[in-house]
Amino acid sequence: MKICDLCEDQVKKTRNGKPHEYLIKVDECRIFKGAKPRGFEQQDYQCMTCKSKFTHSTDRNDLAWTLWRG
Repeated sequence: MKICDLCEDQVKKTRNGKPHEYLIKVDECRIFKGAKPRGFEQQDYQCMTCKSKFTHSTDRNDLAWTLWRG
């Protein structure tokens, strides 16, 4: 299935980019604690329109928005 235009744009957003209006949170936020200031969070999202799945990470070593291809 082709991803929607909003999800295409979501992949390009930075760490501070907010999820688009049709992305909903899936599961609980995962918190990774480390030596300050190295802690970070990950949250999974799914698009209600095209069913694409994303992970948003605040870790500076990860991509901010990762699209999971199935």
